[in-house]
Amino acid sequence: MYTRILKYTENKSFFLFGPRGTGKTTWLRKNFPRALYLDLLNSEIYNDLLARPHRLAAMIPESWNDWVVLDEVQRIPALLHEAHRLIETRHIPFALTGSSARKLRRGEVNLLAGRALTSFMHPLTALELGADFTLKHALNFGHLPSTFSEADPKRYLESYVTTYLREEVQQEGITRNLGAFSRFLEVASFSQAQPLNISTVARESAVHRKIAEHYFSILEDLLIATRIPVFIKKAKRRMVAHPKFFFFDVGVYRMLRPQGPLDTPEEIDGAALETLVFQELRAMNHYRQLGYQIYFWRTASGREVDFVLYGPRGIMAIEVKRSARVADSALKGLKTFLNEYPMARAYFLTGGDYDGWEGKIRVMPVETFLRKIDLFLGGSSGNW
Repeated sequence: MYTRILKYTENKSFFLFGPRGTGKTTWLRKNFPRALYLDLLNSEIYNDLLARPHRLAAMIPESWNDWVVLDEVQRIPALLHEAHRLIETRHIPFALTGSSARKLRRGEVNLLAGRALTSFMHPLTALELGADFTLKHALNFGHLPSTFSEADPKRYLESYVTTYLREEVQQEGITRNLGAFSRFLEVASFSQAQPLNISTVARESAVHRKIAEHYFSILEDLLIATRIPVFIKKAKRRMVAHPKFFFFDVGVYRMLRPQGPLDTPEEIDGAALETLVFQELRAMNHYRQLGYQIYFWRTASGREVDFVLYGPRGIMAIEVKRSARVADSALKGLKTFLNEYPMARAYFLTGGDYDGWEGKIRVMPVETFLRKIDLFLGGSSGNW
């Protein structure tokens, strides 16, 4: 078991969202060992509370003054009304977990009227893994906790993807055409770490554009994919309009991305490395409450920066390259960005071992950046 960075506020109810397999339940059992657990994946508990949500109060002893955990609460959204009432009347703190935000995002449920905080569980980070962190494992299998405990992590990931299709999509009735959705997932994997053109994905998936947009919304609601917007604040150039697309974990991306004789390792590995950096930035920004918004930057003429972090701590521009070489052509995007935003801190992360400077650009191995990410995300210009 790895010590997670995620913290909680004592006696303050909270939602904990995250894709299945990220370690929500393990973290809760470690931090709340005396809590009353109600797992809505348990068919007996689920059926009882689905028919009579008000029975939640009867399941909690009258004298209970410790935490109550409702696992996978999105399965019975009506329970949130009951939890709200018990927070108000009996002052019981609740930890409510979910692997889908679909019904919550649609505004169909009571979000406890501000009585609960909202947090997220991400795949493991390099800091949490410590000495167990290696680029080889990260780029091949990602950072879901079970990939470090299972004897065959590849087989686990194959099962993980199948489970999402079966349990999250089929059982919730999100789409009736699993064949079309499966085909869409495969096509979408080719857009990993790329500006997303939904019309192209729809055409290659043989579905209508509105259906493809609906499918992308499903991925976001299930917390297994996200889109990041282009950075356009005070832009002096014409920028691309499409957001950039990512599955949430390298291992999941790898399982969904087919590989044939026409695919080059550089193409797939490059997207995997960029995904790893993205999931680390996203997790640490959340866990440390740094307040950055994450963007990418790409001009209509093709100059690009993989990630732009914008927030109260300033602007960071990050370019990620699998190659060990630091070619002048690879630095053009960052140099162009610095011309427009000279106050920014710029990082060029490589697959090699060079650690130094190219003008105003800090060059370093990806692994160095990830192991010291707290320093680079939270430090002043004097620390980087």
